[in-house]
Amino acid sequence: MNYYFTAFLMLFTTAILAQSLEGTVTNSSDEPLEYVAVFNKVTGKYCRTDATGSFSLPKTSAEDSIYFSSLGYKTKLLIITPDNLNKKIVTEMQELSISLEQIILVSEVNALSQLVAVDTQINPVKSSQEILRKVPGLIIGQHAGGGKAEQIFLRGFDVDHGTDVAISVEGMPVNMVSHAHGQGYADLHFVIPETIKNLDFGKGPYYSDKGNFNTAGYIDLQLKKSLNKNLISVEAGQFNTKRFVGMFKLLESDTNTAYVASEFSLSDGPFDSPQNFNRINMMGRYHYNLRGNQELTVTTSHFQSKWDASGQVPQRAIDRGLIGRFGAIDDTEGGKTSRSNLLFNHKKRMDDNSVVKSKAFISQYNFELYSNFTFFLEDPVNGDQIRQKENRVLVGAESVFEKKNIDLGNDIEFDYASGIGFRYDDVDDVELSSTLNRKTTLDQISLGDVDEVNAYAFLNTQLKKGKWTLNPALRLDYFKFDYLNKLSETYDNQSESKFAFSPKLNTIYSVNGNWKLFLKSGIGFHSNDARVVVANKGKSILPAAYGVDLGTIIKPTDKLALNASLWSLFLEQEFVYVGDAGIVEPSGKTNRLGLELGARYQAWDWLYLYSDINYTYARSLEQPDGQDFIPLAPDLTSSGGIIVNGLGNYSGGLTYRFVSDRPANEDNSIVAEGYFVTDLNINYNRKNWSFGIIVENLLNTEWNETQFATESRLSNESISSEEIHFTPGIPFYIRGKLSVTF
Repeated sequence: MNYYFTAFLMLFTTAILAQSLEGTVTNSSDEPLEYVAVFNKVTGKYCRTDATGSFSLPKTSAEDSIYFSSLGYKTKLLIITPDNLNKKIVTEMQELSISLEQIILVSEVNALSQLVAVDTQINPVKSSQEILRKVPGLIIGQHAGGGKAEQIFLRGFDVDHGTDVAISVEGMPVNMVSHAHGQGYADLHFVIPETIKNLDFGKGPYYSDKGNFNTAGYIDLQLKKSLNKNLISVEAGQFNTKRFVGMFKLLESDTNTAYVASEFSLSDGPFDSPQNFNRINMMGRYHYNLRGNQELTVTTSHFQSKWDASGQVPQRAIDRGLIGRFGAIDDTEGGKTSRSNLLFNHKKRMDDNSVVKSKAFISQYNFELYSNFTFFLEDPVNGDQIRQKENRVLVGAESVFEKKNIDLGNDIEFDYASGIGFRYDDVDDVELSSTLNRKTTLDQISLGDVDEVNAYAFLNTQLKKGKWTLNPALRLDYFKFDYLNKLSETYDNQSESKFAFSPKLNTIYSVNGNWKLFLKSGIGFHSNDARVVVANKGKSILPAAYGVDLGTIIKPTDKLALNASLWSLFLEQEFVYVGDAGIVEPSGKTNRLGLELGARYQAWDWLYLYSDINYTYARSLEQPDGQDFIPLAPDLTSSGGIIVNGLGNYSGGLTYRFVSDRPANEDNSIVAEGYFVTDLNINYNRKNWSFGIIVENLLNTEWNETQFATESRLSNESISSEEIHFTPGIPFYIRGKLSVTF
């Protein structure tokens, strides 16, 4: 009888003690900390704090070891007592210099994003161009003036300005559908680098909450919700470069914070014809946080920029001495653009395991660009300059319900998130015209209005049992394309619509707390330009992308992290931007196979090293051997650096980026030359003052930033030639920076 009583008592005690651990995590100023990893070393269970600092860790028992981990804070260990389980705990974390040791590997689909956060925090971005370079394997290039969106290279894609990478800021889309210059055009210059808190990213089409353009991957920039201190910063350097930044706290209380930030940039660039580049950014953020209940963040911003450009120049013009390396054939290229945003992000905690997240945004966007790709090929008298122009209003909203820690029995836990949303682009006067000297309109090639609607719903589920995490998910998208042709003599409005169904299945196996294996699979898509969609009667509206990733992330020691993945991506239809026609055209099925390797090492508290290397084999599937190269698809890239942080009053870094030679046309008869470029920055900090030196292209390498195989004709030529046209990469470029915080 005593035996049965004892057994019953043990089972009863276990049932009582094995329950959810609930509480909040704060810093030393009693401010809630978001995204802190709460990890049970005994059971392997984990969770993260939400925006209010709250968490709920399931199946926690007395004597379990709970670790609290977050970048910039000392990892904290809590041994659970029966008293901990009977009340909500408050954990205060101690701030420390950022270190790789603070990262605990957890079973998340985008776990690599957490490792790379160390790179971003230790060596913050110093310009808007650097933002995207933080993603391992992503290379960017600027061409046609500093105000144009960057060219993006990732996973064997030359994705132009964003065709195959979904980019957002706090969930607000950056990519522009049916854009005047290129499908998916993603201009991030409205973001002030100093306001960035973190960079969330994932490679491949494996994320149900990411839709259009998420084939090679996605990137979401997360901004600071509050400021620790006010900041004034001034930069000046070569090429008549100047930059001014100001960030000021407006409100600071237990539940409310607000700040404003502004940036003003000027530069002529290294070109013979000055860029006359100027950009102004203004942003304001208000954050309301009722701990354990809800949070509201309101973000408003305005950006405008204008510039002159030298464009891409043909190699033969330089070889003949007609122009210098930084010269121009048509120096009247350039443009202007602006964007105003209003964004609302709201989170409501329903109970310890449920939360509703909502967002809504509206943007007013204007764009005007003058380009000349072929010089005098089409018009030997006036030249081939074109104008691309549009005015756009972008609105959208999304609501997501998340439920965690559902006990299905047999030690299986179930989480899910379901969401619905929409995006509507109202684009007026999308124009392509032939022009002369940015003044005279010679011919209107196309002019019309685009209305494009994308409504969607998704379900993301997660089942956890032992060391396994299974993540099945699906997404449904509906698109409606509408184009009104304003050049037609009669009313000409055409519409097309289509659904896209995108299932995903990701599996993670946790060998132990420091070693994760993953297998990801999923279907994504990228949409075509509405003008092309209606012209082709709906053909190739939403071509699918089928992806698979097999890889691992491991921390052999607290100071070393390694990652590797083998991946494949098949596209039903590749899109190629045709500059002189101003459209995107389909170019057939393609397949890419790749290998990615990365390493991060915290040699000492003050010394951090990282490197990523990426190889891709990319081919068209509808062309014969030898004619199946994908133009400008990079096959071998690498980036990395040595970062010094907290060495007395000094900090800085030496970084590199490498791109190998790659085919510029389908038969590889024209080659785009590779490059290896290094950058250096050194900072001296004393009290609240900081002085820095920033050097781009430290070794003064002669390199081509963007390159195209283009057929063109110069004014003194009787026949055309096809060869490399390029924008020269910046030479040795030094500038100084002085900052003060208060």
